[in-house]
Amino acid sequence: MVSTWIYSGSSAKVKLSTVQRLTVCWFMLCGCIHLILEGWFSVFHNSIAGDQSFLSQLWKEYSKADSRYVSADTFTVMMETVTAWLEGPGCFLVAAGYVNNSPNRYVLQLLVSTGQLYGTVLYVGNEVKDGFVHGPLWDPMYFWFYFVVINSPWVILPTLLMVQSYGKMVQGQAQMDRAAKGKKKK
Repeated sequence: MVSTWIYSGSSAKVKLSTVQRLTVCWFMLCGCIHLILEGWFSVFHNSIAGDQSFLSQLWKEYSKADSRYVSADTFTVMMETVTAWLEGPGCFLVAAGYVNNSPNRYVLQLLVSTGQLYGTVLYVGNEVKDGFVHGPLWDPMYFWFYFVVINSPWVILPTLLMVQSYGKMVQGQAQMDRAAKGKKKK
């Protein structure tokens, strides 16, 4: 994240604000998490329980909060697969959009953030509907920290970024409407 912060401050086509640079860092972090960590789960979900590699060990640790990860639950596998292979690259496109001042950055941000929020809501919602049977409910570490705290940023930040994208797109459309109105008057 340090290199992303430095790069977004020194190599961007236009000067990015602190919020924009933090947004670039968020999407780079998410892209790495989605592609590397969730991509690993997507590919190796059937062998994680018996595997001793570092990433499998991380998933086994997280599965203490949610056993769906060691049982290769169909929903969890599909949700993580979509997250890894669509949202992961999408995050890098959003970050590049900011650094390159691309006009598509807010559309991509809206799409990726919507996917992140939707996936998190379905992931948590399925566990709520199942009655939290896949982990120790109310446990300070496994429920509150692993399940609640670790997943919370993918509810809060995508929601804020969706609102921001909406505002930027409305603002852009209003400018286009004013320009079109001005052309009609001439």
